[in-house]
Order: sequence, then structure tokens, then C-alpha cells
Amino acid sequence: MSSNHSSPRPSVIQLAIKEKGALHAAYIPMFTEGGLFIATARDYQLGDDVYVLLSLPDDPQRYPIAGRVAWVTPARAAGNRTQGVGIQFPKEEKARVLKIKIEEILGAHLASDRPTQTI
Repeated sequence: MSSNHSSPRPSVIQLAIKEKGALHAAYIPMFTEGGLFIATARDYQLGDDVYVLLSLPDDPQRYPIAGRVAWVTPARAAGNRTQGVGIQFPKEEKARVLKIKIEEILGAHLASDRPTQTI
């Protein structure tokens, strides 16, 4: 162990989302910058930095995103919710582009699944 007391390096989570339903379930639209829920048994604290390598459905590219833990769902949470963390995207151009991309994917998904509201 080295003796410097800098914050630990952010952990890396590889997240491959293979279908739109799973992306819809993981995406957190209430975060202004966008965000994702990641099911994990690792012990994260609020504010932890997490480096996510994200793969989206039907997209060979991987998107690196330096997020931050914005909420934690503990093991054995009420309502049988999945244990994991909500990762908030940073305020940066890369994250904004990714958020738009996710919402484009979901936009088509949402529109195709439900009766439309437009006339």
C-alpha cells in the first residue's frame, strides 16, 4: 500500500445493454445530465466516482463516461428492488451526446410501444 491519501481511483464498470427494454429500465431521465441505474453488489457510497464503459443496443461503439454515484439501492431493499447504484452523468459534452443518443434510442422504442398522443 502506498501512503498517499489521494482519493482511490474510480472503479470501472462495464455495462453492456443489449436491448431497448433494458436500456429503458436503466435510464434515469430525472437527472438533468442523464444517468443510469447499474445493478451491482459492490458497496458504493454516495458521491463515489465511477467510470462506466457503456455499450448500447445495436451499436458496436463503447462509450466511456465518468459518472458519480447519486443514489444507492442497498441489498434487501424494500419492494424487492434490485441492488445497485444510480450513476449521474457529468456536465460535459461527451455525456450530453450520450444522453441524446440514449433518448433517441428510447424515443423510437417508446413511440413504437405505446399508442401515440399526437393527432
